[in-house]
Amino acid sequence: MAKPAPSSRQPARVAQPRKGATIEMVRLTCPDASQALKIAESFGTAIIDSDGIRDLHERLVIEAADALGDGLSDKAMQIHLQRIVGAFVGSAHGAGQFYSRAVTEARDATAKAANDARDEDIDGPVGYDSAAQRKREFAADMGIQAHSLRMAAEGAVAAYAQVIGETWKPFDRPVEQPGASLSRKAAQAQISAFD
Repeated sequence: MAKPAPSSRQPARVAQPRKGATIEMVRLTCPDASQALKIAESFGTAIIDSDGIRDLHERLVIEAADALGDGLSDKAMQIHLQRIVGAFVGSAHGAGQFYSRAVTEARDATAKAANDARDEDIDGPVGYDSAAQRKREFAADMGIQAHSLRMAAEGAVAAYAQVIGETWKPFDRPVEQPGASLSRKAAQAQISAFD
């Protein structure tokens, strides 16, 4: 018995929609004001004006909405601001995820450096930081950046609620089911055969 020839057609991939980042996800991944202050004090970096960043971005979005008010319908304004706020939230969430990975790498490098038997993790020559120290400083920088972007996102979310009158949530494109619509069309064609 002959084997059937392998099919050259690849199965169609159904693209799963990506869930949009929420402000809650941002709050889980990005440092809050007290943690950012602790990072800044521990690493000697600039202390961020968290409230100032939040307030500025809230005013920015509100002023932009006011400027567009006469040119956009209520629905168009809602769609526009939904996208603008989504960009702020998505940026902060991405920074928070990057910060989390940097912290993990810094912790791993610090734990490895504590092991006296590992030659590759010993401190460098005098005047140069160890690899673990560089990773900790990098994680601290990423933490301050993630916090700053979190504050910008929170300001944008607050502005959305003020302008639109409802809580912002990410736009999730409905799942398209090409097979279901095709079978529905086929069923309609078959039923029409009875007419």
